[in-house]
Amino acid sequence: MSTQRRKGLRSTGPEKPPAVGKASARRFPVQYGIDKLEGDLNAFNERIAELEDEGHHGHAMKVLKANALDLARRIDELRSLLVESKKKDRST
Repeated sequence: MSTQRRKGLRSTGPEKPPAVGKASARRFPVQYGIDKLEGDLNAFNERIAELEDEGHHGHAMKVLKANALDLARRIDELRSLLVESKKKDRST
């Protein structure tokens, strides 16, 4: 059962963030930021799953989960910036 839970956490985003070069980061800074945060979020989720499998339920777990939620919110905010930007581009 813990294997299914861990697999579920890992499937929340791409396993590896796409390779993004410096030129792409300059041309698409918001998307680059999203990709970086998704990589960080995946790392948090993997660590949370590892600790849960080891039976940890203390303060460190609460902190990791809070940080993961914060990263998810930041990703959503950046995605909303992209959507707003596309809407403005279409209306002009």
